[in-house]
Amino acid sequence: QVQLVESGGGLVQTGGSLRLSCAASGRAFAYYAMGWFRQSPGKNREFVASISWSGGQRDYAESVKGRFTISRDNSKNTVALLMNSLKPEDTAVYYCGSYYDDPRKNAYGIEFWGKGILVTVSS
Repeated sequence: QVQLVESGGGLVQTGGSLRLSCAASGRAFAYYAMGWFRQSPGKNREFVASISWSGGQRDYAESVKGRFTISRDNSKNTVALLMNSLKPEDTAVYYCGSYYDDPRKNAYGIEFWGKGILVTVSS
């Protein structure tokens, strides 16, 4: 089992920035790829970003490319999502996930999920 706890969400104005963090416990964090996803009301959960176990491979959804940056610190068992130039359409509950598969083979191959944290971008 893996426990994932997100933090850092909240309310921000359009154009602002937020940094989400996800703390992991329960298994060898450094061996697994990690990802961020989001879900808006009435929509399916969608992929936002992923990072390989070493941090050497990072992938982003087209809608956030150039604005969001995913990173990880294996010494602290954390993964972060820095979100810049936020837009109202970025408003969603953001989830941290731990992969069971290579995210480049299956972007939705998540084995464990956090409970999510709300990000609201006001216009």
